[in-house]
Amino acid sequence: MLLEFEKPIADLELKLQEMKDLAKGRNIDLSADIQSLEDKIQILKKETFQNLTRWQRVQLSRHADRPYALDYIYEITNDFIEIHGDRTVKDDKAMIGGLGDIDGRTVMFVGQQKGRNTKQRQERNFGMANPEGYRKALRLMKMAEKFGKPIVTLIDTPGAFPGLEAEERGQGEAIAKNLREMFMLKVPVICIIIGEGASGGALGIAIGDKVFMLENTWYSVISPESCSSILWRSWDYKEQAAEALKLTASDMKKNALIDGIIEEPLGGAHKDMKNMAKTLKSTILEALKELDKVKPEKRIDQRIEKFCSMGVFED
Repeated sequence: MLLEFEKPIADLELKLQEMKDLAKGRNIDLSADIQSLEDKIQILKKETFQNLTRWQRVQLSRHADRPYALDYIYEITNDFIEIHGDRTVKDDKAMIGGLGDIDGRTVMFVGQQKGRNTKQRQERNFGMANPEGYRKALRLMKMAEKFGKPIVTLIDTPGAFPGLEAEERGQGEAIAKNLREMFMLKVPVICIIIGEGASGGALGIAIGDKVFMLENTWYSVISPESCSSILWRSWDYKEQAAEALKLTASDMKKNALIDGIIEEPLGGAHKDMKNMAKTLKSTILEALKELDKVKPEKRIDQRIEKFCSMGVFED
């Protein structure tokens, strides 16, 4: 899958491959030309990905090859045991969770999961959790608290499922309860936005001591398309909406809404998933090391103070 702004890079990479094939097929020394073109491609990549618009970062966050929650979990843990069900309705496939071992330390992972193909996307409901998904997430977080295990949430959702049946089963109540309970968890909580972070669907598992965003992700009360449809009655203004929403990782950091930005490989997380997972693992371990030094009561006070101070300004 190629995004529009990636096409000039892809064209040069195609020319590079043709040049390499020509040199090999005809036994011609084109090493100088190949090196020159490789340098040109690298410069173009840096210029392109360092100057992405907000809408382009939204597009990159939705890339079909981008790693999802389970991809990261299986990569950074030595042993992962998934736990199912909310013990009330059913197991929501859009919300996953379980215990994993990171360098000898057991961590409770919770996150939204999307699908790779049509069948998986339907099964995972495109990463949009129902109330039972949020209740499962809370059940797992309470279990982690009971056994003194830290919690890591991986956020990637276009929003909580807005269907009638979800509302009938208490979608708003389930998310609100998660917010309240996450503030009071006695164990360290680390939240990482790995793709899309839309509205209450994201916030429902995003109350933590540390909140991070990957470089090419977004976090907002509404998606650019929905914002455009409300303000302009059309999706045609989604790029302007993205600019107005200021939803990128750098925007969130500037407004003190997150604690840090996790750098991605050049071209996006999907270009080098193993290195991205390694960086993610390192960030989690460093954050846990810092949070372990703080007593649970103080950690809870700091967590509450952190979120209560958001949006406060002096004229």
